[in-house]
Amino acid sequence: MSSTELPETRTAAVSSASRAPRAVRVADGEELRSVPLPGLTLSVRARPGDGPGRAPALFVHGLGGSSQNWSALMPLLSDLLDSEAVDLPGFGDSPPPDNGDYSVTGHARAVVRLLDSSGRGPVHLVGNSLGGAVATRVAAARPDLVRTLTLVSPALPELRAQRTAWPTALLAVPGVAGFFARLSRDWTPEQRVRGVLSLCYGDPGRVTDEGFLHAVEEMERRLELPYFWDAMARSARGIVDAYTLGGQHGLWRQAERVLAPTLLVYGGRDQLVSYRTARRAAAAFSGSRLLTLPEAGHVAMMEYPETVAQAVRDLIADNGGS
Repeated sequence: MSSTELPETRTAAVSSASRAPRAVRVADGEELRSVPLPGLTLSVRARPGDGPGRAPALFVHGLGGSSQNWSALMPLLSDLLDSEAVDLPGFGDSPPPDNGDYSVTGHARAVVRLLDSSGRGPVHLVGNSLGGAVATRVAAARPDLVRTLTLVSPALPELRAQRTAWPTALLAVPGVAGFFARLSRDWTPEQRVRGVLSLCYGDPGRVTDEGFLHAVEEMERRLELPYFWDAMARSARGIVDAYTLGGQHGLWRQAERVLAPTLLVYGGRDQLVSYRTARRAAAAFSGSRLLTLPEAGHVAMMEYPETVAQAVRDLIADNGGS
């Protein structure tokens, strides 16, 4: 990613009024398939390994994201891993779950059901943000399904959330999502994408022109989904609810029960998950290793994919290889 700033002329060039909605993008080398399960259908983006016998890996995105969030990282590991990235229920190309369960536990059950149905486990499990909380719950509840665990800015409970994270938390309040949808009705997809980039990236200027265009296309597609805001609001509520759980179901308690070798990745410019929780996380996950990227934001695997890929390689190599 070589771009240092977003050209001011891009908005006119990608006006959503001049074209039909786009289908879900599939990058070269990727395969997209639908996995029907009882009461649930999941879209899975696969990046097959370069040869037979590659170890299986599963990648889980964060709130408002999709399996496309891993398209920069997966090819860098294709000589080592047979990678799949799931669209959580209601996100990406996955429809809402029949039971309307968008809790962290509900998402974790979806991941477990996917792994059980495919027989790919144990996998190298990688999660970002909400996906990090989901992956933590999966690793604690089903250690047989997880070889190693990599968490990029995992959404683990914080006593004092950063002010920049408050709007996301407010989505969990009943009625707020609908109000925001009405308030932002006239915002263009380009404006929405710029807002997301400024919130999630340490330096939005690292996004290439092509990457920006793809993000706008995906935003246009999502805004046409009738369940877009409902999935966002209910999943945000699920994160808040998970933060309030105590006892054995608390995420910090479950982190302490994780047996898999764990890599933690935190960005110094993360506006959604506080950098200060890195030390607590490193203490909670027994024997874990910590990678801190001072210039990264909330999606280090998209901003610094080469660095994150190397850290994943080291984790796997130091724990018996693939």
